[in-house]
Amino acid sequence: MASDLELSAMRRAIILSALGLGTTSPNPPVGCVILDRHGAVVGAGFHRRKGEPHAEAHALKAAGGTARGGTAVVTLEPCNHVGVTPACRQELIDAGISRVVIAIMDPTSRGEGGASMLAAAGVEVETEVLRDEALTVLEPWLTATVRRRPYLTWAFAVPGEHQAAAEERLLLDLRANADLVVAGKLLDEGIPGHHAGAHFTLAADADIDVGLSQWLSPAYEGGARSVLVVGHEHGAGMRPHLHAVDELVVAVPRTDPSRALEVVQSDVIPIGFRLVEFAAHADSLTARMRRLRA
Repeated sequence: MASDLELSAMRRAIILSALGLGTTSPNPPVGCVILDRHGAVVGAGFHRRKGEPHAEAHALKAAGGTARGGTAVVTLEPCNHVGVTPACRQELIDAGISRVVIAIMDPTSRGEGGASMLAAAGVEVETEVLRDEALTVLEPWLTATVRRRPYLTWAFAVPGEHQAAAEERLLLDLRANADLVVAGKLLDEGIPGHHAGAHFTLAADADIDVGLSQWLSPAYEGGARSVLVVGHEHGAGMRPHLHAVDELVVAVPRTDPSRALEVVQSDVIPIGFRLVEFAAHADSLTARMRRLRA
């Protein structure tokens, strides 16, 4: 069972992992914290982008020799394959780590999996630690990886006096979490230029409003694991494909109570979605909805 120190370290690792949102794809955003044999934090790191060291490597480098006999707390199962970078499970073994605490198992593990190889090497392994909290960062990547298409968010403002300003705010607030952004006719990276160019390409220009399902697969093949579509104008293309939408973010006007009531009485919250967050602004109330897990 994870100790209080390990739970605290996992929450630090989850926060660190979020620093990789919008830059790591097609790799996952992962965070890692190293505790020495006495439970003190001696190293921490996160994965920035494909082709660069993984979270475990950054954390082990920071810890140095103090990692020996210590614990690695990591948000995703350490990888078990040698690709652009070394296998993380081997780096942990070579550093003398005696225990590894994992939040989420990796569905892309090759062979027996990093956790199994660590255990076979005599390392104590504990899994499923704060899994739901780690999913706040990793769920889009996991969902996309299992389905082989990007996690899709549609954000829009209810038409009205402040619609343009509300949708501009939605774009600014949400784009850094996404790999690709579609806003009007714009197609761009969520954080322009921050993915690894050798492993990430923009999907070919396409009219997402008439070919959403055909557009998502090439976007995935190009490295995108999350896509943000912003704008009520995309409704004609998005509403028939709500089954493909994972999150809805809707800005409802609060300066016109009668309009707000009209909106709430409509189908703004479709069947199959749950409310997960609200944010209040001077001119609108933003509601975030997430598709119910199967």
